[in-house]
Amino acid sequence: MTRFPENFETSLSAAAPKGVNLTTTTDAHGVSVMWCELADRNDLTSVGECLRRYHARLAMVSANKPPAPEEEEDDNDDEEDESAAGETNEPEQPMSFGGTPQDGTSYELVYHFDVGGDYVNVVAFLPAGGSIASLTPLFRSADWPEREIMEIYSVTITNHPDPRRLFLDESIEGAVLDRLIPFSQMANASTSDELWARVMAAAKEA
Repeated sequence: MTRFPENFETSLSAAAPKGVNLTTTTDAHGVSVMWCELADRNDLTSVGECLRRYHARLAMVSANKPPAPEEEEDDNDDEEDESAAGETNEPEQPMSFGGTPQDGTSYELVYHFDVGGDYVNVVAFLPAGGSIASLTPLFRSADWPEREIMEIYSVTITNHPDPRRLFLDESIEGAVLDRLIPFSQMANASTSDELWARVMAAAKEA
């Protein structure tokens, strides 16, 4: 039993006609957490409008670049069998909900909402170089997180009212941090030395 308003899931599903994948858990204290994966990232705006009608508060925006799945070692016996049969058995490319390839280059953008003390996490999947509409016109708290995401990752957030960079100089190549070292690794400071070693090596070559 959740504290989400009546017909809440139905409203979210109607706001995303291309499809949503909804999962909800409730902890021992009665706090519910819903994950709402969008089949089409273009439905983000209408889902945001729906959440606004429920007086949702956007708490934060996060982004993730999931690594590519590890390749399984081939079994020699299986290879011989396949050769004899004249067939190949290449592993299928894993896909996100909605069909974005999970190949280590795509992104997951997550908008985290508070709805009356419970939480809704709206997940949009983007390929490298993809774009998605800004939620800043609906939720002002999306302003800086979206700008930072555009600095770090190879994604574009359209219709942002002020798309200027937050931290990096405009002369620096876009998504440079993601290219040199994944931001998720750099943020824990464990790879700072490696990052600066690459930067200094590049400076000497220039």
